[in-house]
Amino acid sequence: MSEITIKTRDGLCRSFEFRPAKGGPWPAVLVYMDGLGIRPAMLEVGERLATHGYYVLLPDLFYRSGPYEPMDPHTVFSDPDKRKVLMEKFFALATPANIMSDTRAFLDHIAAQSNVRRGGIGTTGYCMGGLMSLTAAGTYPERIAATASYHGGRLATDAPDSPHLLAPKIKSRVYIAGAIEDQSFPDDMKRRLEEALAKAGVDHKIETYPAKHGWVFRDTPVYDAAAAERHWLSMVTLFDTTLKH
Repeated sequence: MSEITIKTRDGLCRSFEFRPAKGGPWPAVLVYMDGLGIRPAMLEVGERLATHGYYVLLPDLFYRSGPYEPMDPHTVFSDPDKRKVLMEKFFALATPANIMSDTRAFLDHIAAQSNVRRGGIGTTGYCMGGLMSLTAAGTYPERIAATASYHGGRLATDAPDSPHLLAPKIKSRVYIAGAIEDQSFPDDMKRRLEEALAKAGVDHKIETYPAKHGWVFRDTPVYDAAAAERHWLSMVTLFDTTLKH
């Protein structure tokens, strides 16, 4: 793993690169973090994905808010004061419009790497990052070939920037995994997203895991080991079948 900075329209974005131990050129995957920010459990996603033969870029989507200490997953959402800081200091600046502007710089950085395979890349995201991953598929359809989203929220809302509205532009293969207990992605929203992707002819699959929102990361109180491994199997299968063949 190496820590780098990527110049965006709005500043310098702290980012992390992960490369397989040998070989290359490798297909690339852009990882959109969850709402708890960069921390060991988030970095582990990049490290493990690299062992499957991928160059991985993990940007800190909260860079606009300045340096921050790792957040406590056990209290940041349950403590009203901490939640207020999270929403006003971090989430307010990590908007889809801002992150899609950043994504152009991320994609250009990936394309400039000599040991990265040419052609479409993969994206994956968690929580807020799941929304960003799906939004990127419709924003940069010529550059993204495989799209994953895990416990992503607000994927099909009435908002003008709702990801499902981009379905007609998406050209990638899409895999969405929601939770059975998730107020940010309830059943009616799943149906709305399914209808939008099907109508647009997008090669997609939407599944619901028997877990709670945020199940992937070992540092959260809702971590589910079995569901986390299922997430790995689905993601690596999507990327291997799309990006390696």
